Amino acid sequence: MRRVNAVCQVCLAILVAALPAAGQEKTAGDESKKADKAEKPPAKAAEEKPSVTHHKITVRGRTIEYTATAGRLPIRNDEEQVEAQMFYVAYTADNGGPRRPLTFAFNGGPGSATIWLHMGAFGPKRVKLDPNGFMPPPPFTWEDNQNTLLDKSDLVFVDAVGTGYSRAETAELGKKFWSISGDIEAFGEFIREYLQKNSRWTSPLYLAGESYGTTRAAGLSGYLVDHGIALNGVVLISTILNFGTVSFAPGNDLPYVLYLPTYAMIAAYHHKLAPELTKDPDALRKEVERWASTDYLLALQQGDSLPAGEKNSVAEHLARYTGLSKEYILRCDLRVDLSRFDTDLLRNEGKMVGRLDGRFTAPEAEQTEQDPDFDPSEAAIRPPYTAVFGQYVKEELGYQSDLTYYVLGGGIGRWDFQTTGWSGFADTAPALRKAFAKNPYMRVFIAEGMYDAATPYFAVDYTFDHMGLSPAAHQNISRDHFDAGHMVYIDNQSMSKLRRDIEGLYDNTESK
Repeated sequence: MRRVNAVCQVCLAILVAALPAAGQEKTAGDESKKADKAEKPPAKAAEEKPSVTHHKITVRGRTIEYTATAGRLPIRNDEEQVEAQMFYVAYTADNGGPRRPLTFAFNGGPGSATIWLHMGAFGPKRVKLDPNGFMPPPPFTWEDNQNTLLDKSDLVFVDAVGTGYSRAETAELGKKFWSISGDIEAFGEFIREYLQKNSRWTSPLYLAGESYGTTRAAGLSGYLVDHGIALNGVVLISTILNFGTVSFAPGNDLPYVLYLPTYAMIAAYHHKLAPELTKDPDALRKEVERWASTDYLLALQQGDSLPAGEKNSVAEHLARYTGLSKEYILRCDLRVDLSRFDTDLLRNEGKMVGRLDGRFTAPEAEQTEQDPDFDPSEAAIRPPYTAVFGQYVKEELGYQSDLTYYVLGGGIGRWDFQTTGWSGFADTAPALRKAFAKNPYMRVFIAEGMYDAATPYFAVDYTFDHMGLSPAAHQNISRDHFDAGHMVYIDNQSMSKLRRDIEGLYDNTESK
């Protein structure tokens, strides 16, 4: 069956199946016992003692001594009953203090642990990959991260409930956290609890999210300010706030427009476009953006009323910009969704391209399949990150647990996107807009990968151009494009650039 919703696997983008319902017949006594048990609130769980270790790293000629804390914080309801335990790893500079910047970082999914930002981007240790970000031969190892943010900010990496070592107290309670609002509330409570326990209320506060983590970060910015916690800055990497911009749903033509520049960049990378288009990638990007947001958009809006001659002309332009055949595009009614593009761009070579990073390829096992067998870009990064973190957390952080560390999926049930609004799509952009209105000092930095087909950059631009922000708020937003995919930090050059951009965010907010 063909995949129609491209966003259902965002950022490391895995949506998991619903938890199976029990089908066995119950006796009346069993049901009575079950009801009695359900009426009892969860017991107050004993708070586990975190593992605390001490380290040092030299970054840019400066030696930083720091303390690493790995553990789980309890998430309580209004009755002070523990409903979940959220796993975190915190890195705190020993010569800092309560006014040192503090950054909470998390990945997305939904269903992804935070090992990617932790061990790939901002933490003091980094998974050792090839310089271009490709997977080396196993066994895998880690190295000091010369682009860590620890010299600018203390860091807290947090796993969502049902990912990593984070768990709900009961399976039934887990459903509370597997929704947009429940997830945001859990992270909001975690941040409040961490600030309280560690006396960090006066620290400049930052969020850093990737993929669905940006959905969370935008929602959190509004949630936190409503609860008296103002942010200095938010880092959004591979952003998705308005899911209507990327959802290939019937009647929603917007994603076809917003994906087209990314298709063109990927096709150019694989030498599927005319030579004159590939000489200047930036010029190509701008040309496709202009055509997509004018002629292509107008053509799609006409639907079945589009005259045959105009339809043929649009198909020719699409073929020129995507590397796909005009005949195939016409069969798709001018609407090529992501799964079709991924499987058909290199079909003649027996290959498919990656979602998270369109530069990655892999052999296509079934040449007749409409959907890719798997994502080559995810397959190239998951093994080293999984192996390295499993060793690092025990060997260097001294954290021991009998729980399974859920890297992607595995620990959550079906996610509730709560699409009951007027648009029919999940959207946390209004929460971010509210945060700007209530906190005019907050700054936002957006990192966009040109080969990211999970959260296409043009959809991000569209979202921020349609948020109804004041000119002053727009002045507080900066963005940068990267010659990279979804995980803009996996190759050394892009990571160094990302580090410089975020360093500027800290410097700008601290100087206010």
